[in-house]
Amino acid sequence: MSLTAYLDKGASLGRDAPCLTMDGKSLSYGDVQELSHSVARALARAGVRAGDKVGILSGNDPTAFACVFGIARRGAVWCPINPRNAAGENRELLELFDCVALLHAPAYADLVAEIAPALPLLTTVVPLDDLDTWLDSDGDAAVDYDATPPDDTVMIVGTGGTTGRPKGVQLTDRNLEAMTALTLMAYPFEPRPVYLAMAPLTHAAGVLCFPVMAMGGEIVVMPAPDLSSFLELVERHRVTHTFLPPTLIYMLLAHERLTSTDLTSLRCFWYGAAPMSPARLEQALTAIGPVMAQLFGQSEAPMMISMLAPADHFLPDGTIARARLTSAGRPGPLVTVAVMDDEGGLLPNGSRGEIVVRGSLVMRGYYKNPSATAEASRFGWHHTGDIGYLDDDGYLFIVDRAKDMIITGGFNVYSAEVEQALMAHPAVRDCGVVGLPDEKWGERVVAVVQPQPDMTADPAELVAFVKERIGSDKAPKQIHIWPDLPRSTVGKVLKTDIKARLRSG
Repeated sequence: MSLTAYLDKGASLGRDAPCLTMDGKSLSYGDVQELSHSVARALARAGVRAGDKVGILSGNDPTAFACVFGIARRGAVWCPINPRNAAGENRELLELFDCVALLHAPAYADLVAEIAPALPLLTTVVPLDDLDTWLDSDGDAAVDYDATPPDDTVMIVGTGGTTGRPKGVQLTDRNLEAMTALTLMAYPFEPRPVYLAMAPLTHAAGVLCFPVMAMGGEIVVMPAPDLSSFLELVERHRVTHTFLPPTLIYMLLAHERLTSTDLTSLRCFWYGAAPMSPARLEQALTAIGPVMAQLFGQSEAPMMISMLAPADHFLPDGTIARARLTSAGRPGPLVTVAVMDDEGGLLPNGSRGEIVVRGSLVMRGYYKNPSATAEASRFGWHHTGDIGYLDDDGYLFIVDRAKDMIITGGFNVYSAEVEQALMAHPAVRDCGVVGLPDEKWGERVVAVVQPQPDMTADPAELVAFVKERIGSDKAPKQIHIWPDLPRSTVGKVLKTDIKARLRSG
């Protein structure tokens, strides 16, 4: 299926049904269809051809997201540009992707004016507040509605530049179709689901819209993260599906209005993008309901490498399956997952190594970066960069990112394991664990802790708490208490920033 097929499928179930809603105003499926045709014609008039790259720079906005389907209908490639990036990073991404057109929200006009002169390929720049004028331009153009074969690139996602120059992940219609099929197979859906998008539509929240549209569902868009509004919208719109990263779920669990909000409409509350504390997850299963649903993926294999559906959080007798709460679920039926050693050998269940993936979910490759593509696809598998193992029941456990493993005194210490131990302490809201150079140990384990509101976290007490759970070899040598942690635009704790701040004193 093409990207436009999800929209057109939803429209076939009712053109007048609400598709994209924000601030009480809705675009129907028919409205979004008509807008997509107009955007496709306008792109053709502007000289944008099938296969050309078109960026969208906007926060969460129904009109901006509707334009995605116009780009796809033209046969062009959608390049979501994160509005929270610095100007230099977005200029670098637009250059890397060879974008010839950019649609942007008015709030980013100054940023666009700053970076556009340095982008000679960028010949079409359209402010979204001037979209109607651009669409109503004189003249017309024929549009090839079937311009993109299933294995051609339809979306390029930037990986971020935390470890050097960012890479562009090329996703095809086949990749996104596999992701959508896995979503619909693994999680509970009913006719006309209602999906609340608070997380950025440039990331996971955006691609999760496709299965909702295929069911003719409504997407309620939040322009900015706000947990009070989130709870109010769940209750008002009878939301059935939503997604938040663990950091925001932790904040939601502490929200004063959580217990007074009617959450009974929820069928699937996805969490992902970072490991979640088992203690907080168990709390969520009680406070929010038996609707929590984990997904594990990455830009290169979007969202659905493995899944832990709501029912998988419980044993047959209805009690919480505590041993599974630290897992990333089971690999999906359209995905092959294995664990590999450094020489390309596949390891047996229980053995730790790099998680590798095969299947139609895996990206086409990195845009104009054959060496990085070859490195990521060694031995015929996609390499995730995550360390983990499979148990005898087929559940996948992620131990750590390979780059985050700490070697201290000859022992391998997985930072995620230390973080999970710290998160079990009631005074800890969130934390990050890193390795810093040490003359004696090679590296020493250092933790930075964000305490719960109105609570005090004592470093010595926390060290003793971790030692009791995972042993003294893995316990932090130092713990720093910070009021907040540096985070990415999707809520991940930025360990590179933590290291830089600690090294600078």
